[in-house]
Amino acid sequence: MTRLLPGRDPVKDRAPGAGIRRDRLPFRLTAPPVSGVLRPRLAAVTAGLAVAATAVFCWHMTVGDMPLAVGDVVRALLGTGDPGDELVVRELRLPRALAGLLVGCAFGIAGALFQTLTRNPLASPDMIGITQGAGTAVVAGIVLGGRDGVSTQLLALAGGLGSALVVYVLAWRRGTTGYRIVLVGIGVGWICTSVTDYLLARGERYEAQAALGWLVGNLHGRDWPQVTPLIWAMVLLVPPALLLGRQLRDLQLGDDVARGLGIRVQPVRVAALLAGVGLAAFGAAVAGPVAFVALAAPQIALRLARTPWPPPLASGLTGALMVLVSDLIARKLIHGTELPVGIVTGVLGAPVLLWLLVRANRAGSGG
Repeated sequence: MTRLLPGRDPVKDRAPGAGIRRDRLPFRLTAPPVSGVLRPRLAAVTAGLAVAATAVFCWHMTVGDMPLAVGDVVRALLGTGDPGDELVVRELRLPRALAGLLVGCAFGIAGALFQTLTRNPLASPDMIGITQGAGTAVVAGIVLGGRDGVSTQLLALAGGLGSALVVYVLAWRRGTTGYRIVLVGIGVGWICTSVTDYLLARGERYEAQAALGWLVGNLHGRDWPQVTPLIWAMVLLVPPALLLGRQLRDLQLGDDVARGLGIRVQPVRVAALLAGVGLAAFGAAVAGPVAFVALAAPQIALRLARTPWPPPLASGLTGALMVLVSDLIARKLIHGTELPVGIVTGVLGAPVLLWLLVRANRAGSGG
C-alpha cells in the first residue's frame, strides 16, 4: 500500500505527463526547456540554417540570362555596384529570390505550428485542406473574374481561412483534438480539390493554363507588388507564431495536462491555427501551393536540432532553403526550360512523406 504523506495530494503532485505512454507519442516527450534558455544545439542549427539560406539567397540572384558573380550581387544590393547590375538585381532578380525565401519560411513555420498543434508529423497545411482551400478561391477568381495581384492575396487568405473554419467546426466535439483535425482536414481538402477540378474544366483554355501554372507552384515572374503583401504578413504573423511555441509544446502532453499547467487550450489552439493559416495562405498566394515544403521542413529541422517538437524558426529557415535550392534546380535541370518549383519540391518531398508513413506504421501510432 502506498503511504501518503500529510498534506500531499498524489494526483496534484504527479509529474506532468505521468501515465502517458512515451512510445505512443509522435514526438519525444521531454520536459520543456527553462524559459529564456535556448538549447545550444538548436541555436547552432538555427544559425547554420540562417547562414546557408543567406548564401543560397545571394547565389540565387547570380543565375539568369546575364550571369553575375556573388560579389557583384552583394555590391548591387548595397548600392555600390554597376548601375546596370543594380537594375538587374534589384528590379528583376531580388523579388523572385525574396519570394522564394519568404514563401519557404512561411510554409515551414506554418507546418511546424500544425504538426505541433495536432501532435502529428503528417499534419501540414497542404495535407489538411488549408492550401487546397486557398487554391480553390484563387482558381475561382481566375476562372470567374480574372483576378491577380493584391486580389490574389485576399482570395487566398479568404479561401484558407474558410477551409480552416470548416475543419475546426466539423472537428469540434466539446473541444478539438489533433486526430480529428487531421481526419476532417483530409476530407475538406479533397472537397476543395474536386471544386478546383470542376472550375478548371469549366474555364476557358487560357484561364485553365493560368490556374494550373499557379497550382503547381511557381516563382517565375514574381515582382514587388506580389511580394510586398507577403513581407507585411511575415512581419505581423511570425512574431506571434514564435511566441506561441512554449504553449504549443505544453499541448503535446494532452489537453488535461496542459490545463493543469495553466495553458488556455482552446484560445492557444485558435491563435496557432490563425497564424498558421495566414502564413500558408499568403505564401500560397505568391507562389501557389508549393508541395511538401510545409510537411518536410519541420521534420528536417526537428532532426537537425534534436528537439522534442518542430522548432518554428529553424523550420522556417529550412523551408526557405528548400524552396531556394529547388528553384535553382528547376531553372538549371533542363537547358532552355524552366520548370515550376513545385515539381522539384514534390519530387524531393515525396520520399519524406513515404518515410514518415512507414515510420508511423512501424510505431503503430498512425503518425
